Amino acid sequence: MDTSAQHVIPRDVGWIEVICGCMFSGKTEELIRRLRRAQIARQRVVVFKPVIDNRYSQEHIVSHNEQTLVSTPVQDASEIITGSTDAQVVGIDEGQFFGGNLVDVCEQLARSGKRVIVAGLDQDYRGKPFEPIPQLLAVAEYITKTLAICVVCGNPADRTQRTSSSQERVIVGAKDLYEARCRRCHRVIEH
Repeated sequence: MDTSAQHVIPRDVGWIEVICGCMFSGKTEELIRRLRRAQIARQRVVVFKPVIDNRYSQEHIVSHNEQTLVSTPVQDASEIITGSTDAQVVGIDEGQFFGGNLVDVCEQLARSGKRVIVAGLDQDYRGKPFEPIPQLLAVAEYITKTLAICVVCGNPADRTQRTSSSQERVIVGAKDLYEARCRRCHRVIEH
């Protein structure tokens, strides 16, 4: 029997799980899978997403393969605390669209005994760390890095290639603006 700490399931304590990776790597799909399992276990689950993410639905988190789960859109991460009072499990999608206070919010929720699961991009379209996900990785008990398939060569992809010429860091989009790319095929286009 393996008794290492990574295989011990927490009891009577909260914790933070981060699901990160590039676009089209299955982050939201994995978040939905974990939240549905918690619901099957009859745990009280609440789900939040940033108001800015209205690509597929206002009131649902939606994976690129069209799995959905009802969620509450919020403007600021601080709203998650008040919306999670009775929850045992808190799901947060598109964590990169929240400010740095998302880390404090997740820490506060975990300290209060809640399981907090956050999905988000760990890198922006330039391949640079996309805050606040790197800071969440530092304080999370569990980390899952998902990979997509590079649309150019078929290798495992961990980068998000923007296909438009915009230089803004945050542009909400899907296949209309982004592709999954591996390290070799990813290009940062400077203008």
